[in-house]
Amino acid sequence: MELTMASQQDATPWTNAAPSSKPEDMLGRGHFDRLGVVRRKPARPDAPITLSKSCSDKLALKQVTGLLSGTVAKLVQVEGCYLRTLILPDNETVDDAVKRAFGRDGRMKALKDWQGSQSGYGFRPFEVRTTSRKFVYSAQGAEAGGSNLSALYTPRRQEILVNGVLQGRKQYDPRGASSASRRGLWRLALEVAVMVGTPVIVRSLSQPRYALAKEDANHTREAVKQMAWDKALMGWKRNERDDAWSVEQA
Repeated sequence: MELTMASQQDATPWTNAAPSSKPEDMLGRGHFDRLGVVRRKPARPDAPITLSKSCSDKLALKQVTGLLSGTVAKLVQVEGCYLRTLILPDNETVDDAVKRAFGRDGRMKALKDWQGSQSGYGFRPFEVRTTSRKFVYSAQGAEAGGSNLSALYTPRRQEILVNGVLQGRKQYDPRGASSASRRGLWRLALEVAVMVGTPVIVRSLSQPRYALAKEDANHTREAVKQMAWDKALMGWKRNERDDAWSVEQA
């Protein structure tokens, strides 16, 4: 938020949204006097309101849940899958903001003594380091601007994506989804569970909707997330509008 304030000609908080003192009301980039709260994106004041969270909020939650998705976490021990170090550009790093967002004594302090349980979850804060090295394809370093192309390579699958969709497919066509999409990872996790013969996990993943497979009652990840929202990331609103689809392509 300090960087956002510094980039404005007038740092007065935008007032197009009704101001609120409630911690459960997620903000965009307005109301600069409110720090350490969960914020939504896109942050433009004229953009439609969404329930997508800011990158710093998502990273803060990863210190508790680890890096695995809900479906993959059913197959892999989460304890070894936490981020250890976050590298930030030194000219875009504000120490107080970093400590507030991620540190043990910032907004996550209510969890700093929580070591987790046998499930492998716990509060495992990452170290933040800075670098002066410029990434040639960053928003600041790319002379020709960003690219909407990306490539994915694994021994099983090679893909070229245009705006996140398989090359040659149209936007919103289910057949254009990447193998690394949520549906793709769900399908692969189910295949692995069947292959290795784990009936409990197969039943857990064999749900009619993604929301049910991700939030299976026998899986502790959702309880861990809820604890983080209740104690540290107050105001985090669940996005429940985009998880009512099946593992099969339409």
